[in-house]
Amino acid sequence: MFGFTQGCLPLRRWDELNSFFQKSGAKIVFGLNAMNGRVQLPDGSMGGPWDYTNAASLIQYTAYKGYHIHGWELGNELSGSGVGTRIGADQYAADVITLKTIVDDIYRSNPSKSLVLAPGGFFDPAWFTELIVKTKPNLLNVITHHIYNLGPGRDTNLIEKILNPSVLDGMISIFSNLQGILKSAGTSTVAWVGEAGGAYNSGHHLVTDAFVFSFWFLDQLGMSAKYDTKSYCRQSLIGGNYGLLNTTTFQPNPDYYSALLWHRLMGTKVLATTFNGTNKIRAYAHCARDSPGITLLLINLSGNTKTEVSVTAHAAAAAAAGAHKHVARTGYTTAQVSVTNQAAGGGGGGGEHKHGARRHGRNFGHAHTPSFAAVADGATRDEYHLTPKGGDLRSQVVLLNGKALATGADGSIPRLEAVKVDAARPIAVAPYSIVFARISHFHAPACS
Repeated sequence: MFGFTQGCLPLRRWDELNSFFQKSGAKIVFGLNAMNGRVQLPDGSMGGPWDYTNAASLIQYTAYKGYHIHGWELGNELSGSGVGTRIGADQYAADVITLKTIVDDIYRSNPSKSLVLAPGGFFDPAWFTELIVKTKPNLLNVITHHIYNLGPGRDTNLIEKILNPSVLDGMISIFSNLQGILKSAGTSTVAWVGEAGGAYNSGHHLVTDAFVFSFWFLDQLGMSAKYDTKSYCRQSLIGGNYGLLNTTTFQPNPDYYSALLWHRLMGTKVLATTFNGTNKIRAYAHCARDSPGITLLLINLSGNTKTEVSVTAHAAAAAAAGAHKHVARTGYTTAQVSVTNQAAGGGGGGGEHKHGARRHGRNFGHAHTPSFAAVADGATRDEYHLTPKGGDLRSQVVLLNGKALATGADGSIPRLEAVKVDAARPIAVAPYSIVFARISHFHAPACS
């Protein structure tokens, strides 16, 4: 595949594609060929300046026709040691500056100027640092990286990896290090996950297209948001075994509904969250989207332990409660989530992207939020419980509050309806389940 050079995108086909883009309402990022003009260097990498002639012609035509492309990305997986081949950070940075100059010149008077994105590759600290240093403060709008942290799709241990908190936590260092690079450089560049399929080489049927993969996917969304990632691009909508839609029937796979609930319930302000209990529970909190209060995401990686979760506004309260307390019944725990008095760090540089998550930079102050036991009589919260059909993690049918989700005869998406729960009761998280809890009575000043 790396040696293929005979492809051609006629302008007539580009016109047809842009008509489709407009009808879909999707935001389009187009990857440009970064290999034109290169020569192979003695160390095996590719060098020499990028021949931008063809790319500039396409961008010029696109702007002339009034087509809106959200962003232009230079190349694919050329960073660090690369995939197939690589380009040194010094040369690549010069090429990014060339692309930014082209975009600025062509879109000079256009209010909807496209973003410039790069490198669309795997994170390498030294390589990414050099790229950022040489393109700061504003010559690169978005730095993109790819995530396939579960290894090859053929791995027979994928489910065990997905259910392992240590494997999931392995991504923390990458998100944290990238944010550290951006903050240290004083750049306006923001971070996106430009491609993430979890398991490379098309994933694994009945794993990456089944219920179990929502544990990985939603944990990724929560973790990336915590570290100020502005957008998260899932591989793929349709294609391979990790698509959000079935490649034959186009019916939504479980991750489609997980993504839709995230989009509808989780706002763009991320709250600092601490879970005081078993490491099999993953907990994330955001200001609620388009409603008062907060939304809490809880993921239970345990197949035999039900956990009841209470929420407090003060970190001190959670610490005072001690570790999670086991009660008399086997396979049952109680725990606390502490949504602390400050948001999850300061906002990153640059503007907010609607499909990404933005951390809020203000402190909470002291939010005197009542405990669950002290809320007003009759108060309720909305809960959305996701479980696999028949309790089978490999199921491609997801249940929302016990009811199977399926499209209508006309292809319409089903209503995603919450159950109303007494706000004074803890949140019950069943084994191998995912819960979104929208708590409207939770007062967080950062969400005002």
